[in-house]
Amino acid sequence: MAEAQQRENGGESTFTVLVALAVNFGIGVMKAFAGVVTGSAALLAEAAHSVADTFTEGLLLTALRRSGRPADRRHPFGYGKERYFWSLLAAVSIFVSGALFAFIEGFETLAGEDTEQTDAWVGYLVLGLAFAMELVSWTQAVRQVRKDAREDERSFTQYLKVSDDPTVKTVFLEDTAALIGLIIAFAGVGLHDLTGSAVWDGVASLLIGVLLVVVAYVLGRSNKALLIGRQADVRLVREAHATLLAQPEVEAVADLLTMLTGTDQVLLCAKVDFVDTLSAAELERACVRIDAELRAGISELDEIFLEPVPRSDPELRARVLARYGDLARRFGTD
Repeated sequence: MAEAQQRENGGESTFTVLVALAVNFGIGVMKAFAGVVTGSAALLAEAAHSVADTFTEGLLLTALRRSGRPADRRHPFGYGKERYFWSLLAAVSIFVSGALFAFIEGFETLAGEDTEQTDAWVGYLVLGLAFAMELVSWTQAVRQVRKDAREDERSFTQYLKVSDDPTVKTVFLEDTAALIGLIIAFAGVGLHDLTGSAVWDGVASLLIGVLLVVVAYVLGRSNKALLIGRQADVRLVREAHATLLAQPEVEAVADLLTMLTGTDQVLLCAKVDFVDTLSAAELERACVRIDAELRAGISELDEIFLEPVPRSDPELRARVLARYGDLARRFGTD
């Protein structure tokens, strides 16, 4: 059931990325043409923005394809984190190929002589068409985020904060930034046309650069946390903790470690204080049954490790308190 859900989500994520790729490629060609015709720095910056987004979508497709490979001897926990690695590169590409070009165009325009803008109507037409096309990709991204948030019983913004699927988040933030960037570019082209001053064009290009830096930073920070090894959703942790404590063979949960190993994939390691009267055979059977019960109740669990330990062990207590502080006492692990 969990694998089927992952395939369904992966298929929809791939569709969302493909829509964004097609839209951004078409928009990028139009913006580049309009930028050359009009001489607008803002339009050229927006063209670089679309090129960066197109390249980003290519990286996201790579992420989706490679992260779905099954575990093997060299990677026993699978390839799920590849999605985070390629998504991190996508954030870097937004900064390098988008933001830096926009800054260069903006500074060159402000430092150079005022140039007359020609055929401004071409810029207006292209920006209008680009906005309409970008809305198609943005609408698909919003639709998927809403669907996933509803399934996860979270609000739209909460889901974006905690989601372990960086591909859809990247497309949504990219497209949102693209729509804002188009409005900025339209203002820059319009003010240049009205005043005859290229300063407005340069300022618009710089603002587009700042916008891309913000998006790249947000995505980079999110993917860094996932790549390092973020804890699973706190609701999952609490459910696993409660399931363990409900077992008749368990006296206490000394420690509970979780880590995201991919989208909808969680590694769980529980240090459990079992009832002292259990024989070795009874302990083995209890571990097998508890493992099965955890998997049945929490579909995201991919790997489970149960370690019998005495909760009174001083070294273990010190490690738990050092990691969680007062939170350890709330869970009864102290």
